[in-house]
Amino acid sequence: MHAAFFLLLAASLVRFLLRHPGESRTPWIIALSIVLALLYALPSPTTTLPRKRFAPVPSGPVIGPAGGVAGGAAGGAAAGASGGAAPTLRRLLWLGLVVAAWMVLVLLAPSFAWCAVPLFYTGLRTLPLRAALALVALLTAFVVAAQVRLAEDFDPNLLLAPPAVAALATAVFVHMQRQAERQRLLIDDLIRTRRELAATERREGTLAERQRLSMEIHDTVAQGLSSQQMLLQAADRTWDADPAAARSHVRAATDIAARGLAEARRMVHDLAPPEFDGGAPLADALRALAERTSAEAAEAAEAAGSAASPGRPARPGPVVRFHLEGVPVPLPDRAQSALLRIAQGALANVREHAAASTAALTLSFLGDQVVLDIADDGRGFAPADTPGPGRVRGHGLPAMRARVQQLGGTLTVESAPGEGTVLSAALPLQAPENVEDPS
Repeated sequence: MHAAFFLLLAASLVRFLLRHPGESRTPWIIALSIVLALLYALPSPTTTLPRKRFAPVPSGPVIGPAGGVAGGAAGGAAAGASGGAAPTLRRLLWLGLVVAAWMVLVLLAPSFAWCAVPLFYTGLRTLPLRAALALVALLTAFVVAAQVRLAEDFDPNLLLAPPAVAALATAVFVHMQRQAERQRLLIDDLIRTRRELAATERREGTLAERQRLSMEIHDTVAQGLSSQQMLLQAADRTWDADPAAARSHVRAATDIAARGLAEARRMVHDLAPPEFDGGAPLADALRALAERTSAEAAEAAEAAGSAASPGRPARPGPVVRFHLEGVPVPLPDRAQSALLRIAQGALANVREHAAASTAALTLSFLGDQVVLDIADDGRGFAPADTPGPGRVRGHGLPAMRARVQQLGGTLTVESAPGEGTVLSAALPLQAPENVEDPS
């Protein structure tokens, strides 16, 4: 548009010089042309539009019942165009000097009239819409008067063409401004949506991490503290009657504390079970878990027996055996860790609640999946009556189910009162692609 203005100004000056050589007004025409060019070339507030040219639109979704995206954006643009930011004194002074210089030129030489088209846009960019429309009407009137002066005969087109061109130029400008405002609103809405989505993802990630850590703590630290509590209570009961047995219980509690400390340190480091240090396979870790659980249960039963009264016989702990079926294959670290944690939690439940004498850990590789079964001959329960995760008890099964579901597997519980319990966790050997790592 700036180039068009200077081109029209130069063409009008050349036309005047060619058609009116040597006239007394020629120096004035040349001087005013130079002044107008310099004024127009001055740095002005219209050279670079501010980002928010229009008045701000009330906050809220761009898409709404008032007419969708186009309706909301166009309404905001129209509101801004009809009542935009008030022009500063500097802007008004600059525009007034440019228009005044052009009007004097048109009065002296009507051929300069078509420089009005770029001035239309200058006024529309500088003034609010109503004031700009008044300026466009004034410039159009000067153009019509200049064309009538230049014409030898009266032509109705001279009265119709300039207003039509002015109306077209104004409509194009307003449409472009509304389109730009609509795009800005859509971009702002997209940026806001992306920020909200990022915040939601962060919140979901935080909740998933909290759930994962709660399961890790429940299956490691909490279970270890429970075992230590039972052993220390047994040691306290037998401290006077059988100091050797009490010291044995204290040593067992110390061993459990050492393992719990290793669990906690590794959890802080990379949350990988220490049973897998050195690349130990899952079968070895489960076998060691079964042996350790049997030994701890035996010690607890011995302590309870030595401190039990004749009318209250001691309850023996479960003897845990491990079985491996199928040909072992390498498992992802997450799958190994999940199955080990499930076994730890299930055996802790057996020891504390089932009153079982035996339990069995069975790890089966079935070609397309790996299955871990934990069976006991305890008192059993009704799975439908399991307490929810909001209760003090009952966090173990929801945590196990969450672990399995995160890896695309299934967890089933078969039990009935007086008939023992079988817990089965099945994981696919090829993890589904849409399963996300909770970490």
